[in-house]
Amino acid sequence: MTLTTYLLYLAAVALLVFSPGPTMLMCVTTAIHHGPRKALLSAGGSVTAVLGVMLLSALGLGALLAASEVAFAIAKLLGASYLIALGIKTFRSQGAVLANDASESANAITGRASYLRGLLVGASNPKALLFFAAFFPQFLNPDLPFAPQFAILALTFMAFELTVLALCALGVSRLAPVLRQSGPMRWVNRVCGGLFTLMGIALLFTRRQA
Repeated sequence: MTLTTYLLYLAAVALLVFSPGPTMLMCVTTAIHHGPRKALLSAGGSVTAVLGVMLLSALGLGALLAASEVAFAIAKLLGASYLIALGIKTFRSQGAVLANDASESANAITGRASYLRGLLVGASNPKALLFFAAFFPQFLNPDLPFAPQFAILALTFMAFELTVLALCALGVSRLAPVLRQSGPMRWVNRVCGGLFTLMGIALLFTRRQA
């Protein structure tokens, strides 16, 4: 892999990571409701899911989804259902879990639950498998060993996404004391819940060729 190829890959990764999506929205809502530490755990879960998606794509699951309408429809339905359920739950939430003094209430989710939520959101879009199945080959030199190249590209993507999500979580957490007031919090929940639901619905209407 040449330096030029790697820089082009970095540019493509930057465009993808900075594009708003379910993962970034999940990180924002977790930071507001449960604090930056839980948001960072959710970000870690999402990055783990990204690694899993990359490995599955490399093993051929992305090609399977691209070739099978039934497999893609099942994966799409599962991912969309989770995003819509998460959206409805967020929309109906009456307020933030954390109080203004940042103490945890009895309803606060555990670190394990935060990580699992990030993992599920990160893995909920089957289009990611198709994307990575088509994305990585463009930056791999077939004349060189696959494993080292894949490791460099995968670690670069994971580090980039984790850094962006961490900065997002820490930044939003500074605004959390204001957002946790009952009035703003209701609107934050409705907007974020609506966005999760719209993303899930949009996923239902996606096609394999997209």
